[in-house]
Amino acid sequence: MAQSKTQNRKFVLAERPKGQPDDNTLRLQTEEIPAPGKGQMLLRNEYLSLDPYMRGRMSDAPSYAAPVEIGAVMVGGTIAQVVSSDVAGFGLGDWVQAFGGWQDYALSDGAGVINMGTSPENPSWALGVLGMPGLTGWAGLTQIGQPKKGETLVVAGASGPVGATVGQIGKILGLHVVGIAGGARKCAHVVEALGFDVCVDHKAAGFPSALKAAVPEGIDIYFENVGGAVFDAVLPLLNPKARIPVCGLISQYNATALPDGPDRMNLLLGMILRKRMTMRGFIVFDDFGHLYPEFARQMGEWVRDGKVQYREEMIDGLERAPAAFAGLLRGEAFGKRVVKLAV
Repeated sequence: MAQSKTQNRKFVLAERPKGQPDDNTLRLQTEEIPAPGKGQMLLRNEYLSLDPYMRGRMSDAPSYAAPVEIGAVMVGGTIAQVVSSDVAGFGLGDWVQAFGGWQDYALSDGAGVINMGTSPENPSWALGVLGMPGLTGWAGLTQIGQPKKGETLVVAGASGPVGATVGQIGKILGLHVVGIAGGARKCAHVVEALGFDVCVDHKAAGFPSALKAAVPEGIDIYFENVGGAVFDAVLPLLNPKARIPVCGLISQYNATALPDGPDRMNLLLGMILRKRMTMRGFIVFDDFGHLYPEFARQMGEWVRDGKVQYREEMIDGLERAPAAFAGLLRGEAFGKRVVKLAV
């Protein structure tokens, strides 16, 4: 179904999923386009970002952010154009980076909205390498990872938008970079297109041994996106004073219980103590949002100079967003997954 100039399609949260989201989790509704009031602007969403954190917002378990209420529009970052405006600094036709959610149109008072001008190059990239995922990778590595030339960096989820950014920055900064990705095709991309030194397939037999062989001098920085069996393989390879930025645990987002096997908590805590390791979780805009201008300047230069490559996976049509999101959680995405609404 094409985007309309008179109707607003939106996905609302119909029920809280138990495990993986399914066809009953989100409900598509259509209503009149909302009318902006004084001090508001109407945005027509052009691109919707799909990100793993959205699974947490479907749950009402305690978290760093409030859950989406039942019947409310599903949250999400968007790139939009201004249709009408009573907000200073925003005019008709401006492209903006906003948080308009899973819908065609959204109202905004301008809070948290970034004006990208009337003709940005590759506007959807502001949802990826030049936006939240890029900032997550850059800040997590530079601020928590504290990289030093010659060290070994291991990156989980290396073909995804965050992991791909982390590894490429690591190479720019003179690190030995080892990626972990799921499947031979993704691993080939990580080495051949992104320039990692090595990529290890976590789906292949003998993964722990292959990872050990790829890091003969151990791991100084491990950028965590995945958790689960990947972290189990990484843990014994961490060097003294290793740093572990933790930005996500995608392998656990659909879990309904703790994983089988022994309790590893004492092992982990003992290693943190004996090896004096640093393990820090972060929420990128809460912890490092103030660094966005520095990030935007530096990443913009790297992208323009070809030092950072970017892969975008475009999904056509809002109606395909739920299935594309479920696939993202299953590890099917290859690059940054974005939904194009204006089709």
